[in-house]
Amino acid sequence: MDLLRLLTRLPATLGRIAAPLLLAVAATGVGAQVDANRFPAAAMSFLGGELPAMEAAIAARDRDYFEDAMGRMLGFSDSWGFKTRDNPALARFPMCTDAVSDFLVVGMCRIMTTSSACEPGMAAKFNTNLQQCRDLAAKL
Repeated sequence: MDLLRLLTRLPATLGRIAAPLLLAVAATGVGAQVDANRFPAAAMSFLGGELPAMEAAIAARDRDYFEDAMGRMLGFSDSWGFKTRDNPALARFPMCTDAVSDFLVVGMCRIMTTSSACEPGMAAKFNTNLQQCRDLAAKL
């Protein structure tokens, strides 16, 4: 008798459990699109805080800044999922993802000018990406 009662209640119980989960999944999909549209502004906000600090570190030849900033940059990129490709909606903003990814290398190259990682034109490419991301953030 208890088995029969359990079997008759199972569909209703599963419905009560599944409905909130389905709503959460649907809301996540909508949220990812909203978040993706906000990414250029978030990238510019992140870089707006980091670039002045990096300039001060370059002037002081403070290499410690770069180690700490690397952690902040990885945290930012992980939160948006662009380094792990968790958020494919960000693919349309390569100028912003590249600017976030490259700013530390460009800064380090200003201190360590003979490093093999310092490619000619890297700073110009970074500045172009930064400006394009800034322009996009202003539009969205």
